[in-house]
This record gives sequence, C-alpha cells and structure tokens, in this order.
Amino acid sequence: MDNVGIVVQSLDTAIAFFTEIGLKLEGRAMVEGEWAGRVTGLGNQSVEIAMMVTPDGHSRLEISRFLTPAVIAYHRDAPVNALGYLRVMFTVEDIDELVSRLTTKHGAQLVGEIVQYENVYRLCYIRGTEGLLIGLAEELK
Repeated sequence: MDNVGIVVQSLDTAIAFFTEIGLKLEGRAMVEGEWAGRVTGLGNQSVEIAMMVTPDGHSRLEISRFLTPAVIAYHRDAPVNALGYLRVMFTVEDIDELVSRLTTKHGAQLVGEIVQYENVYRLCYIRGTEGLLIGLAEELK
C-alpha cells in the first residue's frame, strides 16, 4: 500500500491532529492542472496536499484540501457499519493518555468506550478533527 487519502476542509488542523497521534509531516504541495484531473476524473483541479508518514516509516496518509472543484459530499456522521471507506486505525502506545490529549487539545470525542479485546488489544473509536472517524489500538504486551 502506498497511502490512504482523506479529504478535509482545514489542512493545518488535520496536520496538527495527526501529528498528535504520532505521524510526521513528510511534505506539502499543490497538485493542480488538467493532468491531475485526468487521474481523478474531476477535470481541472487545484488541491493542496500534505503527506504524513507513520513513525515506522512504512505507511502514509495523504490529506487533501480541494480548492477546486468544491467538495460535494458530507458523510462525517456515518456509523461504523456504513459501506465504503470509513476509518483509519493507528497503533498507539498509551491509549488512555492519547485519548485524553486528543479530547483536550483537539476536541475529539470518544465514540463508544475504550474496550479490551482478550489479552491482545485495548481499542476505541474517536471522532477527530472535522468529524473523521479514527480507530486507536494499544497492543497489550
């Protein structure tokens, strides 16, 4: 896998949120013009992107803010069982501490509760910046 893409309204807010989770900003760029629109099927487009990389360097998150064409769909309130792309899950070191930071500093909301799956993981879902559904998994050692 090369990356997972997420479209947001505020690139700076999303970068700060995913930095809090532990990703690092790899770079920012504008993607513009007819060539890009041929890839996406959107025609002439102007998109500001930020590429973020996981701490292990193996996975990337591409965050996009479309300037043109305008964003047309709203699906931020989709439940966990909705069809299509829904969430990204991150492995974390201390789920309680991270949830506390994300709720305090970024206004994230716990969707259900933090639960333990056997003796393997502690898991939860949060609604993060712009209502993005994010999964967090703390592996139990």
